[in-house]
Amino acid sequence: MGIKIGIILGTTRHNSLGGKIFKYLQKTVQSNADVEYNWIKLSDYPLPLYDHEETPLEDHIHDLNGVESSWLEQLNQQDGYLILTPEYDYAITGALKNALDLVGPEVNRKPVLTIAYSHFSDGGILAAQSIVPILQMLKMIVLPTPVLLWNADDNFAEDGTLLDAKNSDHFAKRLNEAVNEINFYTSTLKNNPFKE
Repeated sequence: MGIKIGIILGTTRHNSLGGKIFKYLQKTVQSNADVEYNWIKLSDYPLPLYDHEETPLEDHIHDLNGVESSWLEQLNQQDGYLILTPEYDYAITGALKNALDLVGPEVNRKPVLTIAYSHFSDGGILAAQSIVPILQMLKMIVLPTPVLLWNADDNFAEDGTLLDAKNSDHFAKRLNEAVNEINFYTSTLKNNPFKE
């Protein structure tokens, strides 16, 4: 049985470092008979700030607008996820947090792996850490070792080409490992669903 992996770009900034990494993955990760990759950019879902009567995760959210419904349906169709996020002020982006506040059963018990990136030497580790309790609250299966891409500006061209720069070989290896890991756990969990 084939699986579907949603690869989510968790920033809405134009010309972002994350956009270059996203394009790199689009060039190097190809769907096949066993796995279909779906490329999900938050900028394609201009979500308003959360303003529903229901508190997130408290009850089923009513009165979703069209964009919110499309976002949740896209997530619901996936069996597993890779989430790319930069680090803003020691955390994930506000846009990504707002998008996750809408989420409920669509991602329940599905695996997720984080790819964090940064202009700086920390590689976005605090963003990777900050998203874990959010994803756990959503009952996702968070894989234990995020990908960290540090000082990554010189590594990726505008079109997603991986440049010959310091750490590029390591980044290529880690991103390939991440894809293989999410594929494995997604396939395992889809074919062996938890029964409550």
